[in-house]
Amino acid sequence: MGGRSAEELDHVLAQLTPRVGALDGEPLLLEGGITNRNYRVRLGGRDCVLRLAGKDTSLLGIDREAERMANQKAAELGFAPGVLAADEQWLLTEYIDGAAGEPPAVRQVAKAIGEALRAFHASGVELPTRFWVPELLDAYAEVVRQRGGRLPDAYGRARELTARIAEVLPLTKAVPCHDDLLPGNVMRADGKVILVDWEYAGMGHPMFDLGNVAVNNEFTDLEAAQLLTGYLGREPSAADQARVSLMRIMSDAREGAWGVIQGVISELDFDFGAYAAKHFDRLTAAAGSPQFEEWFAAAA
Repeated sequence: MGGRSAEELDHVLAQLTPRVGALDGEPLLLEGGITNRNYRVRLGGRDCVLRLAGKDTSLLGIDREAERMANQKAAELGFAPGVLAADEQWLLTEYIDGAAGEPPAVRQVAKAIGEALRAFHASGVELPTRFWVPELLDAYAEVVRQRGGRLPDAYGRARELTARIAEVLPLTKAVPCHDDLLPGNVMRADGKVILVDWEYAGMGHPMFDLGNVAVNNEFTDLEAAQLLTGYLGREPSAADQARVSLMRIMSDAREGAWGVIQGVISELDFDFGAYAAKHFDRLTAAAGSPQFEEWFAAAA
């Protein structure tokens, strides 16, 4: 580790140690992040995770105050690490010793994830930002054009699909949402589900979180029903299941668009073009499903 990254880390640690306690040992870079840089550090005698924000992350729709508020509320509810200190460019949270999520493991706790999301959506915390995919796609497209990038043809198709889904599932009553339930953001520790990385949290559509976790972890119909059972506290109806199926498409539209904008703003060494193509391809396949039109009829 060297250059600007090392200098930035040293600068942040110099701010933190008077507030949290002395640094013990060397920070350890945690692998897997594709937006920020994350380190395991020991400060004041306890293990912590320090996240340093990536370049221009505000252009991705990230609101750091919303992140802090959402993370802290989820910690109070018992399924997120506590926030120890926060700034616009960094976040320090408790280190939780648990297993990082992989899709098969996440699928095993579908019902518990639904229960956690229900509690967070009903928590009443008012986040200072809005998360709605049709609006994000428009904003991302504008940034890409301003930076001299090119929108792939699949981007236009994604915008058409999200607009159509929004007609039957409008954002009429926004609730606090996580909005980024990738496998690595769902952990298991001491027999509990722990949700991490709240940086995309905002006031949004409750069904988006369900579709987001389902598609990113390749839930079967049965596992999606278990997720919904945990969330609703009852057996899901055909309409409930159709809404999650449509929000899976909405989620892939967001992920594909995210890959496109990251391709023009990120400094991280990652193939964002391939990431975008993967999600656009999955979106296209879902839209070509024989059940596609049935989902719209049932959801409405």
